Amino acid sequence: MWVHKRFLLLILAASLPLLAWMLAVAEQPAPAQPARKLVLVIHGGEGDLPAKVSPELEKKHKEVLEEALRQGYARLKQGKKDASLDAIEAAIRVMEDSPLFNAGKGAVFTHDGRHELDASIMEGKTKKAGAVAGVTIVRNPITAARAVMEHSPHVLLVGRGAELFAIKRKLDIVHPDYFWTEQRWRELQEALKKEEKARKEGAGAAVSGHLRHFGTVGAVALDRDGNLAAGTSTGGMTNKWSGRIGDSPIIGAGTYADNEGCAVSCTGWGEYFIRYAVAHDITARVKYGRRSVKEAAETVINEQLQQAGAEGGAIVLGPKGDFHIVYNRLAGQMSRGYITSDDGKPYVAILDKPLPKDK
Repeated sequence: MWVHKRFLLLILAASLPLLAWMLAVAEQPAPAQPARKLVLVIHGGEGDLPAKVSPELEKKHKEVLEEALRQGYARLKQGKKDASLDAIEAAIRVMEDSPLFNAGKGAVFTHDGRHELDASIMEGKTKKAGAVAGVTIVRNPITAARAVMEHSPHVLLVGRGAELFAIKRKLDIVHPDYFWTEQRWRELQEALKKEEKARKEGAGAAVSGHLRHFGTVGAVALDRDGNLAAGTSTGGMTNKWSGRIGDSPIIGAGTYADNEGCAVSCTGWGEYFIRYAVAHDITARVKYGRRSVKEAAETVINEQLQQAGAEGGAIVLGPKGDFHIVYNRLAGQMSRGYITSDDGKPYVAILDKPLPKDK
């Protein structure tokens, strides 16, 4: 018995230095975690500008893009619970309020001379999403989409139902004339003339699908909590049939966000983006295929859609702040920009001009 007790005492004595070291380490403050990178990437649509624009128009476009980035980034820096969603909504609202983009105030006309607006928003942590389609009196469809996500049991509301919901939520409601712009009206008249000429020549309705007015606005964001979000808003296609809904309000087609994959917002020929589930396809390639955001986006936009004969582009953002902006040869151009916590400065470009510090 005496030998056994002595053996235990020896073990205890030998353990004392280790215990003292463990206690000392436990008292040390935990090393500070590096600040997570903040990223906001936006697009103002592809194919929505003539090949040549005046210096004045280029300046105006860039100013709106820069303001959208500043407004959105300000929400990211605040670091609130839903900062990435706040950034998406703020950035897109700026573009919806500008007559220069095909969303909100600058929306294109339907064949009947009306405006029917679509938008969606999604966050990547819980996959919550909201969307509206075919609204005619809601000033900022992206805000209505977020309201659907946060204040209804549904994902997508359309037409009058979406408008009544927006009214009940006391969102900004405007007369349909608010969306009227001279430039978009001229574009409709031009499209109608082309359609009539094609009809007489026997081309039928096919000409409508090849009009270049696909401009759509969108944003993807990453906040300090590592949450991704994506949003898209559009007026659709010039001369579209009444009731036509494209990819922008369809989760998985024009918009998608998944913290384990990426956040995506698309622009282009909506019918193809729906059929190819473009936003989700890109996300799946990143999440399950372990592809980089660049490789995933390039494959879908520059190979699949290109081969299908569909113009389009996308902005894609990964959970570590890696992002890529892509548009295919058929699109030929895209308004775009980004801002990160690396320097907090907005970088923008239009048409096919190089983007400063392009990723």
